[in-house]
Amino acid sequence: MRLPPHQRGAFLAPVFSLMTASALYAMSITAQAQIQNPSTNLATGASVTASTADLAAAYAVDGDNGTRWASAAQTDPSWLSIDLGQLYNLNQVEIFWEAANADTYEILGSSNGSQWTTLSTQTGGQFGHRTDSVSVNGTYRYVRINGLSRSAGNQWGYSIWELGVFGSPATCDNGCMLEVNGSTARAQMDGGDIVDLHYSINGGAQQNVRMNQSGSEWTYDVPNLSSGDTVSYFFTKITNGVGETTDAAQFTFGGQGGSSSSSSGGGSGSGGSSSSSSSSSGGGSSSSSSGGSSGGGSSSSSSGGADLGSIVPLYDGSTPLEPVIQYETATALVTRFSDRARDRHAKEDHFQAYDHYLSFYWEDRTAAIEIIDEVAKGGDSVRMNVRTEFKLSDTEAENRWFYRGVGTVAEYCDNGTMVVEDQYNYHKERTYNCREGRNIQVGDKLEFELSQFLDASVPNGRANYYGTTFLYIVGEGLVPWDVGGTTPFGGVKDSYKIPEAAWLGGDTTIHALTSGETDNHFMQMATNIGYENAQPFMRGRRVLHSSAVDGVHDEKPIENPPLQDMIGLAGPHYIADSCASCHERNGRAAPAPVGEPLEKWTFKVADANGNPDPYLGSALQPKARGGASSEGNVSIAFWSEQNGLRSPNYAFTGVTPERFSARIAPNLVGMGLLEAIEESAIVAQADPNDSNGDGISGRVNRVVDPETGDTRLGRFGWKAGAPSIRHQLARAFNTDMGVMTSVFPEPDCGSSQNDCGSGGAELDDQHLQDLTKYIALLGVRPQRNHDDPSVQNGQQLFSSIGCADCHTPTQQTSANHPFAELRDQTIHPYTDLLLHDMGPGLADNLGEGEASGAEWRTAPLWGLGLSACVTGGVENPVGGQGNEVCTPEHSYLHDGRARSIEEAILWHGGEGEASKNGYQGLSASGKQDLLNFLNSL
Repeated sequence: MRLPPHQRGAFLAPVFSLMTASALYAMSITAQAQIQNPSTNLATGASVTASTADLAAAYAVDGDNGTRWASAAQTDPSWLSIDLGQLYNLNQVEIFWEAANADTYEILGSSNGSQWTTLSTQTGGQFGHRTDSVSVNGTYRYVRINGLSRSAGNQWGYSIWELGVFGSPATCDNGCMLEVNGSTARAQMDGGDIVDLHYSINGGAQQNVRMNQSGSEWTYDVPNLSSGDTVSYFFTKITNGVGETTDAAQFTFGGQGGSSSSSSGGGSGSGGSSSSSSSSSGGGSSSSSSGGSSGGGSSSSSSGGADLGSIVPLYDGSTPLEPVIQYETATALVTRFSDRARDRHAKEDHFQAYDHYLSFYWEDRTAAIEIIDEVAKGGDSVRMNVRTEFKLSDTEAENRWFYRGVGTVAEYCDNGTMVVEDQYNYHKERTYNCREGRNIQVGDKLEFELSQFLDASVPNGRANYYGTTFLYIVGEGLVPWDVGGTTPFGGVKDSYKIPEAAWLGGDTTIHALTSGETDNHFMQMATNIGYENAQPFMRGRRVLHSSAVDGVHDEKPIENPPLQDMIGLAGPHYIADSCASCHERNGRAAPAPVGEPLEKWTFKVADANGNPDPYLGSALQPKARGGASSEGNVSIAFWSEQNGLRSPNYAFTGVTPERFSARIAPNLVGMGLLEAIEESAIVAQADPNDSNGDGISGRVNRVVDPETGDTRLGRFGWKAGAPSIRHQLARAFNTDMGVMTSVFPEPDCGSSQNDCGSGGAELDDQHLQDLTKYIALLGVRPQRNHDDPSVQNGQQLFSSIGCADCHTPTQQTSANHPFAELRDQTIHPYTDLLLHDMGPGLADNLGEGEASGAEWRTAPLWGLGLSACVTGGVENPVGGQGNEVCTPEHSYLHDGRARSIEEAILWHGGEGEASKNGYQGLSASGKQDLLNFLNSL
């Protein structure tokens, strides 16, 4: 029982038989005396808050052993947070629990009260009074006790007599941000040819500035700070053309005579004391650029989103960040990105030879580009610095500027070659706009194309290549472009900036298709791919296209050599030998004809209780190597059809599992941007109890991080079963290809199988990191026909009939993702990433994580109208160059049953029932407008 508040004494907990309240109190005093830390308790008298408080939070830090904080009954999770007032190097936390205590709880630390790091997770707590002394490590100002689950028998809440936090004031080493007076703070960084500071104040917009050089020292005074402001920052140092980025850090400004803090180390400042801490300190693990854990705690997000409960964000304020793509200095707008070699030019649809990839594309065929736009800051020149992977031809270091389109659709008025600095570095600088016949001005369209005419000594492949066609708006940056109209010289296919509302992938959005290659939409790198990221992108692409049986590349296998590191990794049981076997051209698969094996599908399987099948494991793997036995094939035995809607009936040649879920290979584009959406933004959209009564109750899927054990938000897979791209890929290697990684080092094996092979990582982690970067940085095509009145009306109907209630049109990515290309982007994926019950018609009998058999993650809609041509590919019925045409193969929903977008709509039941009915109630023209809109995505 729980006594009503007016009957509870200051120390009285749940009523126990055989023990009086006074006896409990006496025991508590004795226990407290035995464990009291001899150091000063930093928590006593500190500012304190709690998620709920039946008894005041302040009672836990008042120094009175007879008063306690009590959370609301049966509310998990619940937390208590204290503000120590400044940063301390923490070493111990002591919790004097009242009998109503935690079975599992976290101790979290934070330097700003918004981003949290897990210092320790404690489990196995038993009901009854106890004191926990927990060693911690790290420099933090805020400490939170986050109760995740209550001990067995605790029918009340969480209750703490007194909280102890112990440590010493933080100190500062050379190189940190220094307080210099009451309104500015100094950032200092040694060495480098160029040093840039990237900072934001109190979670605001990121500022990117070139620091001031004095000899080998670079400094910058951050202006307009007030006491208590939190500055998040990192440095980019470029030495001999190579960029180096520091870990992300935070600076808490103390004001005149106050204290300040930093994570990168520094000297002492005037006007007050300063302190520092390592960005990787504490019990939490720092995130890597490969997409690992950041160790952030469970809390409300810094942007004021929903409380995450037990969910630990993938990335937080301590995540190391790659260098930004664009920043400003006092004299220039600087854009740093990269490019790849091409066969032909972007606007030459008569060749259809631009979007595909060349032989040896991972060798010597990318370039890093830096645009220094001084016109943007009142200057008169634009300079382009280019770094190549191989020496260019002495006479053909071509970089063509200002499109004219006269005679050919690849003609520019400034075709001059670049100045050669050395065999890898080149530049071109201009003040004159030959297209307009005047000096360059802000707003000018500087379309350019870098041609990589390599020196003939290049070891593999041919030497001459063109490059990507970019549109740079002077004073603004790179923009996705389309064609239309004439140039000032009467040329055709002039380029124009696509309206930003049609940039489905934010700054990653690539230009419109103008080369006529309808099957290659999903294979392009992001427009804003970073200065150092073209090569890992290409290496990752090679992994995706290489067989784990013989290493052979599925494109140009005669010219492209096998990837030696992939040879012999597949099996003993597997589904396919390469990623591209199922995700052809990075698109979705389609159902095989009746009776033929479904080789591009995954069948998740289980026994009657939902546990791995004893003869199959967690996924059916039909192929076998090395003496292992096949687990059998699955095919579509026949289709059932009712009211124009078809559904598959499956036939198993081996063991027929008690439970299974059929999953077709989905599109791969846009995954990086979905990973970059902040957890709090997704949780804020959830309404598990349908509190607003609209019939939609989106839920999050909480999954376990296989590397850290943290609870994460599920994002990927048809039921949101994977928290990150890295983990989704590692799981696919494990179950689909039978390849072990550091993430999943054990084979997928049933308890009755004995031919599964041994454990241990087989794929080098660098290959997994490169593949993760490749998938994350694929570009998204822009919306097409966005100015068509039918499409615009269809977009309004999409919202008015309720489709947008689950297919959320717009999301914002966070500032914490390690890849700069994905940070702070406004995107239009048309998904809330939540689970929704879609009714019995689409249900199977196997859940995943917290998802039931009837629940599916809202599928993103970007690329929807392009996928049929990507899946079906092209044919050339008349022969000759430029005559390839799309042979569409429509395949929608999780098992490809829908043969059209309309059929997919009509399958919506459960939470999608009302929207389906709304669609059916539209006029014929209204339905067509809505379908035209969906096809535009």
